[in-house]
Amino acid sequence: MTEAIKHYLQFTDLSANEYAYVFQRAAVIKKKFKAYEKHHTLADRTLAMIFEKASTRTRVSFEAGMYQLGGSVVNLTTGDSQLGRAEPIEDSARVISRMVDLVMIRTFGQDKINSFAANSRVPVINGLTNEFHPCQIMADLFTFIEQRGHTNHPLECLKGKVVAWVGDGNNMANTWLQAADMLGFTVHVSTPSGYEVDPAIAGLTHSHGYKVFTNPMQACEGADLVTTDVWTSMGYEAENEARKKAFTDWCVDSNMMAVAKPNALFMHCLPAHRGEEVSADVIDGPQSVVWDEAENRMHVQKALMEYLLLGRQ
Repeated sequence: MTEAIKHYLQFTDLSANEYAYVFQRAAVIKKKFKAYEKHHTLADRTLAMIFEKASTRTRVSFEAGMYQLGGSVVNLTTGDSQLGRAEPIEDSARVISRMVDLVMIRTFGQDKINSFAANSRVPVINGLTNEFHPCQIMADLFTFIEQRGHTNHPLECLKGKVVAWVGDGNNMANTWLQAADMLGFTVHVSTPSGYEVDPAIAGLTHSHGYKVFTNPMQACEGADLVTTDVWTSMGYEAENEARKKAFTDWCVDSNMMAVAKPNALFMHCLPAHRGEEVSADVIDGPQSVVWDEAENRMHVQKALMEYLLLGRQ
């Protein structure tokens, strides 16, 4: 009997124990990268990257990461493949997964990636959907562990911590809720009216891991990490002007950081709009770790790809 294929479509697809391993492995892989040591555990393996949503960080981090693991990459967009010509996604999955070892998809609805995975013979990774962004939260958690914990015991420093989410109740917020529920920290969520997080999307039936605040300043009080995202995510551009008005008071500035813990970190998944969701003095200030966070996408994704294909090393 063949072993079931392990996909990574949302944060809950790995257990806390598996995250502990992936974070430890990412630390090893990153250390080798910094020392210019080869780490070709995926030699002769091929990653297909499918982009229905454009990307900078997702493409560079996966593509560079796969090459650093000794593998190769095939890059597909809806403009240069049958994906943009009404071929059923199930058929695309059956064909592509016969030719590669791993697939990363960045698309719109979660239903698309679920359908692809259901018909794939190889592991599928969510590079971003409207509902979830698990690779980014994995990178954020790894960055927090690097800064405030120890990668030998990666999950210990997360217990009891407070993450303030200020802004849109989007895919990032949904994934933070899943992570908090699994790993034992709390998310303080503050969004404008009409842009709330829907816990049902995250699959939560309780509110043990999060608290909702109408005032973003209150959400930031005592936080160990303050984080946000653009006010208008990709696919919602038609709402841009309305969102700018609604989100005016949800700009993470020095006043919000001042009520967080003195050693609180600031994170942003990027790209950022200084003067909108975050002030320049915060994102470019001493508490910001956004550049480490961006780089860590590559390292945790390398550990993830290796784990999905080879298991524990």
